[in-house]
Amino acid sequence: MYGPIRLAGYLALLVTPAALLLGAVRAPPDLHAGAVWVPLGVGLAGTVVAATERRRLSRLEGSGLARADAVDALAVAAAAVVTYVLSVRAGLGPVVAAAAVGLLVGVGLPRIDGPAYCGTFVGMASPAVFPSLEPVAVAGVIAGLAFVATAGSFDGFGGKYGTIALFGCITTVALLDVDYAAASALEPRLAPAVVLVAGVAAVATVALRTRGGASSVVASAAVGLVAGIAFPSLFPSLGSTLAVVAFCASFAGMSGDERLATTGQVAAAGCLCGLVYFAVAPSLSGAGGKLGTTAFASCLAVAGTLRLPAVVRSRLGRTASSG
Repeated sequence: MYGPIRLAGYLALLVTPAALLLGAVRAPPDLHAGAVWVPLGVGLAGTVVAATERRRLSRLEGSGLARADAVDALAVAAAAVVTYVLSVRAGLGPVVAAAAVGLLVGVGLPRIDGPAYCGTFVGMASPAVFPSLEPVAVAGVIAGLAFVATAGSFDGFGGKYGTIALFGCITTVALLDVDYAAASALEPRLAPAVVLVAGVAAVATVALRTRGGASSVVASAAVGLVAGIAFPSLFPSLGSTLAVVAFCASFAGMSGDERLATTGQVAAAGCLCGLVYFAVAPSLSGAGGKLGTTAFASCLAVAGTLRLPAVVRSRLGRTASSG
């Protein structure tokens, strides 16, 4: 039974970023034509990792579902509701609300910091998509089940939690037959600032983990909270966008060393987050988890690009030996 659950989780982690990237390709005509190539390139590079991950996953042993899985699923759903209340009803906004909940749980309840942080991304959904707590709770429950199903799949890649959250949100949107929020493309002049902030935020997250001794959740949440509070005050016209971008790239900084081995690789993933964020801005607008999925796709693309030469050499070697 555990095998089909694991396969379903693996597929959810593939379908979700594919839906986000496809939405960018089909974006409204005001999206800059060059930006369309970004999601296409990211998707192609990510397939290298997706193929090897499937083979790795098939070799893992599973012991089935446990009581801890139920706790994790409930933590996802509960954090989604709490974050939405803080974001929408308390007026904190999605970045500050999610980062604050993540930081509190990461410090006070480290046992469930991963699933709870995943749930905060569901709670970042716009009230234009989920106008009440009920659909947020539904999305949180679906994301909680997906969290359990994806155990062991793509572990160590930053943005996985957000991808699970987006899966919960887009599934709920489909089930309830609601519309995404209206959105338009970002202005091209913002691209340099977006990419720069994204790269710095990813590296800052790594520094907090490796030099500051913080957990991945605490490091990312701290970067998001600082950005969410400081940027809107420092840059009134652009600060909100930069805060969102910094939070997005902080997820790339959560990547494990076994996935992105150097700070330079994480910085590349962070900068790519900025480009992908720019490209996918009109796609699935208002759904929670978009930022994490952007980071996840970017991390897969960087890892896939790094692995591509070895994959090509391996294929050429097999072809030569068979010939």
